[in-house]
Amino acid sequence: MAEQKQLIVPLLPLRGLLVYPTMVLHLDVGRDKSIQALEKAMVEEHLIFLTTQMDVSLNDPSEEDVYTMGTLTKVKQMLKLPNGTIRVLVEGLSRAEAISIQDHDTYMTAELLTYDDSEEKDVEHQALMRTLLEYFEQYIKMSKKISAETFASTADIEEPGRLADIISSHLPLKLKEKQEILETIDIKKRLGKVIDIINNEREVLNLEKKIGQRVKRSMERTQKEYYLREQMKAIQKELGDKEGKTGEIAILTEKIEKANMPNHIQETAMKELDRYEKVPSSSAESAVIRNYLEWLVALPWSNATEDNIDIARAEKVLDKDHYGLEKVKERVLEYLAVQKLTNSLKGPILCLAGPPGVGKTSLARSIATSLNRNFVRISLGGVRDESEIRGHRRTYVGAMPGRIIQGMKKAGTINPVFLLDEIDKMSSDFRGDPSSAMLEVLDPEQNHNFSDHYIEETYDLSKVMFIATANNLATIPGPLRDRMEIINIAGYTELEKLHIAKDHLLPKQIAEHGLKKSQLQIKDEAIQKIIRYYTREAGVRSLERQLANVCRKTAKIIVAGDKKKVIVSDKTVDTFLGKPKFRYGQAEMEDQIGVATGLAYTTVGGDTLQIEVSLSQGKGKLVLTGKLGDVMKESAQAAFSYIRSKPEELGIDKNFHEKYDIHIHVPEGAVPKDGPSAGITITTALVSALSGKPVRREVGMTGEVTLRGRVLPIGGVKEKTLSAHRAGLTKIILPKDNEKDIDDIPESVRNELEFVLVSHVDEVLKQALVGASK
Repeated sequence: MAEQKQLIVPLLPLRGLLVYPTMVLHLDVGRDKSIQALEKAMVEEHLIFLTTQMDVSLNDPSEEDVYTMGTLTKVKQMLKLPNGTIRVLVEGLSRAEAISIQDHDTYMTAELLTYDDSEEKDVEHQALMRTLLEYFEQYIKMSKKISAETFASTADIEEPGRLADIISSHLPLKLKEKQEILETIDIKKRLGKVIDIINNEREVLNLEKKIGQRVKRSMERTQKEYYLREQMKAIQKELGDKEGKTGEIAILTEKIEKANMPNHIQETAMKELDRYEKVPSSSAESAVIRNYLEWLVALPWSNATEDNIDIARAEKVLDKDHYGLEKVKERVLEYLAVQKLTNSLKGPILCLAGPPGVGKTSLARSIATSLNRNFVRISLGGVRDESEIRGHRRTYVGAMPGRIIQGMKKAGTINPVFLLDEIDKMSSDFRGDPSSAMLEVLDPEQNHNFSDHYIEETYDLSKVMFIATANNLATIPGPLRDRMEIINIAGYTELEKLHIAKDHLLPKQIAEHGLKKSQLQIKDEAIQKIIRYYTREAGVRSLERQLANVCRKTAKIIVAGDKKKVIVSDKTVDTFLGKPKFRYGQAEMEDQIGVATGLAYTTVGGDTLQIEVSLSQGKGKLVLTGKLGDVMKESAQAAFSYIRSKPEELGIDKNFHEKYDIHIHVPEGAVPKDGPSAGITITTALVSALSGKPVRREVGMTGEVTLRGRVLPIGGVKEKTLSAHRAGLTKIILPKDNEKDIDDIPESVRNELEFVLVSHVDEVLKQALVGASK
């Protein structure tokens, strides 16, 4: 039996290491508690209790995190290393069990019960020792990782307990297995355990050897097979390679069966596969057929995502991703509601039309998310070849399907949300008209049988939700426009831009520039100033660029260490973005003679237009400048003719056309300008110049004029009104027939503007000219 005694010594927990009695080894100690325990041991009897941590990742283990059975050791030597750690030489004395462990904050101590191995040795001990040594010698010969000298030194050990400990320290055991041996007090049991372990290790090594021999034979066989295959290829090449495709044919057959194609498509695929089998690999047609079959099996024929028709969730997703755009969101929710009731509605063809930067493309992505559908996008900008849409005939070299079929393959389902970006920027040339090819794609009555030149077989597009985007509807051919449901996105109001900047753009830019929310704060007044004085757009792209500019400069300030947090107010915006780029409002301008403010619609949203008229001595010559289109020139001629027809009623010299040359100019001469809606603006500017009455600075106007002075309706009322609001105008003159369009204008803008509806030029002049009788 082992001899026992009790004592209290410092405790040092070990990570991934275990020390047996009689072992002498070096340890590197770096943890503060461990260093303190060593120093405490050195002050006393150089004794320290070494036990192993259960979890090696713990840096500060408690009494529950270490094994109670460890080794009582003596510290032989200590050496401080330059990196702050201590290298210590310890010698294991005996097994020890911690009865209790005390944590003194700076180090730990343990009350120990030690176990010294008995020196008694009977016949059974000797038999176990011989068996163990014999197995160990065989293990050394098989593993070749332990030197013969190690065995020689081990064979000289006469103490059975020590022999078991020393041999187990040389074996590649897991820490848990070594701990089990340490915890085995009984020497016979300990010897038996080590014998079992070493016997098991011998069997593992024997198995490894067999596996190694098998792998070697396999490699030799593989090399032989490779050589034979190469010979077979050469033979098959001479014979036309008719039998060499067997494996490939089997793979393609399996793919065709798994593709869930319609019956007529599957029949076509199998016929092509039969042809492929008969055509030699050296033939160019072989590659053509193979590519065709690969496309057929890659296309989704029946795989569909299940619509998540939850109106509340869809509305939440759309509202989270986009502020405003109520009409588009309402249309998507209507589609979802009808889909839930019918479960068979064909995919709608929506066209989001509006200026750049209003979120058309990102809105389509959000629609896909709200529907739980896959999303795929193709850009049609610059496409002028019909085969880009319908694909090429397979007879051509390098033939491939059109963009629609490519998009469906990418989507992987038959019911994705399919975005046709920039549909207004397609053009045509001698290679065909791609917009005509789109007619079949975007017709719900035809697209269930869409025909691609490459695929040849019909493909069902009826379950696809097509969404097109466009900046300018005028460039889309009439028949194509007729197939789509147009949803106009006019642009954002100042209030909407403020919300978008706060909720979407600023958090995105802060994250992209590696900043934290706590490091940059832009006040609402500052964002409003950026919107008014540094951007003039319908969308928010320029606004996002300006916010990115602020983020970049903030990053530089923080990295340089000048500040830890940057707060941008309306007074400090100039230091980040420089001098204002635009003027906001017309309040500083005086009422001027011969200058009227018109409202124009452009492809990038609405804009204001200053129309100037000057008089000079002459004989009624009318000069028009400012890169005006034919329609605007005709509007000017009509306004001039109207004024000549009733000069006295307008308070103008009836012989003005014999005394003056008239010059009408629209500034920004490099920008093309055309359209009939400047009619009443030109008339007002002419009357102002000829009568000497100034035009009110706060008035903006739009409308077409006839020779009799009637004011006709125009389009783009929402866009024009938003531009007037951006420019700081307070009164808007509109044709009476455009009264219905006022409801489309956001309420926040309507409340700040006064709308005057007119049907005749006389009413316009009363409202626009200073001193005109009302």
